[in-house]
Amino acid sequence: MRGTGPFILTGLSGGHGVFHWFSQSFFVMLPEVVATFGLTGLQVGAIATTREVVSGIIALPGGVVTDMVRRHWGLVLAGCMGLFGLGWLIMGIAPVYPVLLLGMAAVAAAASIWHLPAAAALSQRFADHRGSALSIHGVGGNIGDVLGPALTGVLLLSLSWRGILSIYAVVPLLLIFVVFWAFRDIGQTGSQDIQAAGFREQMTNTRLSFKEHPRLWGIMAVAGLRGMANVAFLPFLALYLGLDTELGLGNAALGLHIALLVGVGVVATPVIGYVSDRVGRKVVLIPGMLGLCALTALLVPFGEGIGLIIILALLGIFFFSDQPILTAAALDIVGEQVAASTLGVFSFSRFVLAAASPLIGGKLFDAVGIESTFFYISGIYLLGTVVLLAVPLSPSRRPA
Repeated sequence: MRGTGPFILTGLSGGHGVFHWFSQSFFVMLPEVVATFGLTGLQVGAIATTREVVSGIIALPGGVVTDMVRRHWGLVLAGCMGLFGLGWLIMGIAPVYPVLLLGMAAVAAAASIWHLPAAAALSQRFADHRGSALSIHGVGGNIGDVLGPALTGVLLLSLSWRGILSIYAVVPLLLIFVVFWAFRDIGQTGSQDIQAAGFREQMTNTRLSFKEHPRLWGIMAVAGLRGMANVAFLPFLALYLGLDTELGLGNAALGLHIALLVGVGVVATPVIGYVSDRVGRKVVLIPGMLGLCALTALLVPFGEGIGLIIILALLGIFFFSDQPILTAAALDIVGEQVAASTLGVFSFSRFVLAAASPLIGGKLFDAVGIESTFFYISGIYLLGTVVLLAVPLSPSRRPA
């Protein structure tokens, strides 16, 4: 049973949901965290930057090592779940702001490594339906994104953010053994002709892949620009919704608004992934990027009341659906032997481009206001669209 496609897809998607449940819930708690530590917009941006820096630094060697230890992917996934729980525990008991950043670093490391074997395993197991499989994996995260903020907003009515994080930390720690049991053989599926390579050889194979397929550089640039926009959007959307100086929504309302953004993605992401398998990646990516650009800018004149609800719902169609398709576009090109390594390079490039983005957004927020931050994010989406137009992507596989 553990080697069947439905079990692998369901299990990995469920684990992905756990990661997103807690990560997305933190944005609902962010106004409370800001009040506890007296943070500025720049310091809020530094929390997101810490996540991006750690994710990027670990992803590049992590992807190479993941391909090297493919027979032990189950152990890697179990270790990620344990580190994730430990990170949230550190954040929940953090006495000062730097310790909070340390906990976020642990959380980021665990989430970054988890995605490498998970996406690579799905890519090789569902080669003819790659976009659909990776999108369903993304839906697992989206479901966590929906349930987490909504529940956390309600829990904040009676518990402190520290209490919630301490409770949440227990769940991943309890799941360590379940994850290892479920996925201990996952790296032994796929082609049996792949031989383990040393670190230097694996790095060489990865470099050759990018040399042979220049399109990977273009896809990587688009993914990096998308990362710049997304990593700045969520924390400052939470501040816009929750701070007294902006909309000043209550905790429950804040959680429901963020849940709306992500909830639409639960339905939209697998549909868009399926369409990308049938008609091609670029056909769905370009309208999505343009939609994100326009809708983010529209938050400035229409970002309250019914207008806010409509914009968040429309943003949800595109906000989470493009990343699985960009990943599928890259994995359409490379082979199984460098799948995780390629994903690691992509994550590292996102770090290079996106690490400073929350700081820029925070500086604009402090100096000018949330409107300038939203316009900044919208401009990045527009630039990503221009780059994407110039990148030739592989045609769809058109599965039967």
